[in-house]
Amino acid sequence: MKSSDVRGAFLYFFQQKGHEIESSSSIVVRNDPTLMFTNAGMNQFKDVFLGNSPAKHKRVANSQKCLRVSGKHNDLEEVGKDTYHHTMFEMLGNWSFGDYFKKEAIAWGWEFLTEIVKIKKENLYVTVFGGDENDNTEKDWEAYNLWKEIIDEDRIIFGSKKDNFWEMGDAGPCGPCSEIHVDIRSEEEKKKLPGRELINKDNPQVIEIWNLVFIQYQRLANGELELLPEKYVDTGLGFERLCMVLQGKQSNYDTDVFQPYIREIAKMAQLSYRNNEKQDIAMRVIADHLRAVAFAIADGQLPSNTGAGYVIRRILRRAVRYGFTFLQFEQPFMYKLIPLLVKTMGDYFPELKKQQVLIEKVMQEEELSFLRTLSQGIQRFEQYITNFPDNKTIDGDFAFELFDTYGFPIDLTQLMANEKGYRVDMDLFYQGLAKQKERSRTVAAMETDDWIVVTPSDKETVFLGYDQLTLPVHILRYRKVTAKDKQFYQLIFDKTPFYAEAGGQVGDSGYIKSAKECVRITQTKKENNLHIHVSDALPQSISEEFIAEVDVAKRSSTENNHSATHLLHFALRSILGNHVEQKGSFVNAERLRFDFSHFSKMSKEEIRKTELMVNHLIRENIAIDDYRNIPVTEAEKMGAMALFGEKYGDKVRVVQFGNSIEFCGGTHVCATGKIGLFKIVSETAIAAGIRRIEAITATAATDYLYKMEDDLETIKVILNNAPNIINSLQRLVNENEQLKTEIDFFRKEKTLQLEKHYAEKFETKNNICLLKIIGEENPNTLKDIAFKLRNKYTDSVLIFGTVFEGKPNITLAFSDNLVDKGYNASSIIREAAKSIQGGGGGQTFLATAGGKNCEGLNDAVEKIIALTVNNNEDN
Repeated sequence: MKSSDVRGAFLYFFQQKGHEIESSSSIVVRNDPTLMFTNAGMNQFKDVFLGNSPAKHKRVANSQKCLRVSGKHNDLEEVGKDTYHHTMFEMLGNWSFGDYFKKEAIAWGWEFLTEIVKIKKENLYVTVFGGDENDNTEKDWEAYNLWKEIIDEDRIIFGSKKDNFWEMGDAGPCGPCSEIHVDIRSEEEKKKLPGRELINKDNPQVIEIWNLVFIQYQRLANGELELLPEKYVDTGLGFERLCMVLQGKQSNYDTDVFQPYIREIAKMAQLSYRNNEKQDIAMRVIADHLRAVAFAIADGQLPSNTGAGYVIRRILRRAVRYGFTFLQFEQPFMYKLIPLLVKTMGDYFPELKKQQVLIEKVMQEEELSFLRTLSQGIQRFEQYITNFPDNKTIDGDFAFELFDTYGFPIDLTQLMANEKGYRVDMDLFYQGLAKQKERSRTVAAMETDDWIVVTPSDKETVFLGYDQLTLPVHILRYRKVTAKDKQFYQLIFDKTPFYAEAGGQVGDSGYIKSAKECVRITQTKKENNLHIHVSDALPQSISEEFIAEVDVAKRSSTENNHSATHLLHFALRSILGNHVEQKGSFVNAERLRFDFSHFSKMSKEEIRKTELMVNHLIRENIAIDDYRNIPVTEAEKMGAMALFGEKYGDKVRVVQFGNSIEFCGGTHVCATGKIGLFKIVSETAIAAGIRRIEAITATAATDYLYKMEDDLETIKVILNNAPNIINSLQRLVNENEQLKTEIDFFRKEKTLQLEKHYAEKFETKNNICLLKIIGEENPNTLKDIAFKLRNKYTDSVLIFGTVFEGKPNITLAFSDNLVDKGYNASSIIREAAKSIQGGGGGQTFLATAGGKNCEGLNDAVEKIIALTVNNNEDN
């Protein structure tokens, strides 16, 4: 059974059971601070489980693309080494929102596996929740009794809370679950040991394939459980694992989900799969990570150095590193696999087809960048070996630097070390890794209390801020949040004029006022479909009516910038071509940032044309056409542009300024004339094929131009009000270049004179020719002299100590003969540098050091003499 048929069979089965078939939501999560990526099928329904939104349909099924790089069995560094864990995977699921419960979920799960896809009943086992004394919960007898009607009781196993009680987080909806496991071992192995003995024992051939979660409790912040008013079913069936079972394979990677990529990788490497374990792992890693990175880019997450972008970059670099190390791929290769990925998965996931060119460009550039970084890291490693030839243990801090800065997984450092007869201090490495993780945990640590209900309501907050900036509101509920020793409150109103951060636009701030008090709202954001207002203080009279007032000046400036991004998008498509698509944006009261697809740097002329067109549209004072809550199909017929990586519901809002038509939920000016003025301040590349424009509008733009004018006036004054500023500046630049040439000539002359002078200052001590100079010369000059004079005598030690621009510097050089005898300038200077409270390094024959304690310079020089001249074994 082909994988595409497996997916189709599942969806058709549940469609016949009255389920609405939903398309997969984005793999990149927005408006949920607890998640970067969709890691389970239920994520897109989280607001329903939390009671923040009503369910559109009582029964739903889909195939959800998910990404996991941490947690149980999902450490990134382990993916590819076993047969069934992945970063990106599909989760087949069916849900009930207050409709059916355990009886139907269990019966349908069994029916699909045994009757539709024909898995042998004797190969299946099920687990049910065995209760927990701490939670005062009993065994899930309801599920047990339902299962024993369709499966032998010796195939039903009670599981622990760890394995059979699902929780969304430390607090929130939760409940017992029932897992279906399959035993795909040979008949001979089954006779030796029953499959029930291997359930949840990490056996790769006795695995869980389907988890049926019965959400019936709410976990409170204090740890207690309370029953939910409605019960939910949330199931997850591992698509890749199911394909492995149905196709009679022993590994997910042997199915048609992964084999097309593995065969192509093997062909590119001119190797065969299953001939070499390390090469096989490399091919599996690449096949897995290819999908994860491509889907993330298609859904709007570009690789970067922070947050979700860093995770994607890390996944891609791990794949490149495996290809580089084990398959000898020294040039970008992953991007060449994208056409095959689109061919195999693009029909069900059309976003891959739509973003194919972007995915290829971004991936190729990322690969090139990391291959350069790998080369730099290898050079750093080789330099380290050169600097410490006698110490056969590589410092763990250095290994962690390679890992953290150059993306070297520790096993690559160990491999390189072993090849040269070294070992890595792993204890010190793990200490650095632990400190990094602790820093991350500290930054992310946040304690959130339970919601306290002031006025019971099952309705969503009504946003009226498109038309009103002042409203009477009531607080429905609130909670306290503590993060990094800072305490604040989150408030939910019945209605609000405050715009919640979304679509690249920052949230509103302002005040809520009553007759007795005024409380500042510092931020407004969306979280799991809740309109959250953040304040540093909790109102004293929490149940009173308040007047909510938006900060009008901030909102107005933000609207100017947001509307300007729409005009900018239109202008770019008009001037550069229809290939331009928005790939991200950010607008606040100060400026706007607009990311777009374009494969070359914009010329000065193109930037000028773009500015002129936007300002022309502003002067036309085009009134906004605001289409709210219209069917998405109608919006598409209008030609509205969609936001990159965004998934839209059945009803949408469209904002139109003349020929500029876009899906948008943000706030905007009533007419373009209000923007006043538009000015681009920078145009740069942020990724392959992605450009970024930063711009300002209105008062910020006029202030910018006034600043430019003031700077020009200042330059005029400096040039004594010369009538032709350009000619005067050019003359000044020419004169400066001439002076630089003359200074360089004099510097070289001085260096030659110093070299001749110092050449006569050598002293013989303990059969070594010693040159010791302490002064105030430029350390770069002294380094050149040391290099030229170090072989003047067979056994030479040259030490220059200098205080230059208020800081101590040391230069140390040895003759080649002394280096052959084991003298190492780099290691000696590092020891001496401690006296000047600094550090240094270099090569065995020439090294330098700098510090901040000038008074220790003489001690440093004498320490070098003690370690070299006074320690000469020929004495």
